[in-house]
Amino acid sequence: MTLATQIKPISYLKSNAADIVKDFAVNPEPLIITQNGEAKMAVVEINQYERQQEQLALLRLIALGRKEYRAGNYTDVQTFFGEMDNEE
Repeated sequence: MTLATQIKPISYLKSNAADIVKDFAVNPEPLIITQNGEAKMAVVEINQYERQQEQLALLRLIALGRKEYRAGNYTDVQTFFGEMDNEE
């Protein structure tokens, strides 16, 4: 499902904050807030925000793993499992 984005001026946010929160329950589309005609912030439903944070954390871990691998900081699978067996 693709989320459509709503665009509203900052005055809308100021005067309709409670309604925006209620609307997210039935319409979780991101809300872009503009100031002087320029996009300044995004308002998103909390579950969407949390999913995005989890996705970013996973991407950071993948990037770190790739960096470590390229630097030669890894152990082959036989050595890894051998070390795991020795810890028991």
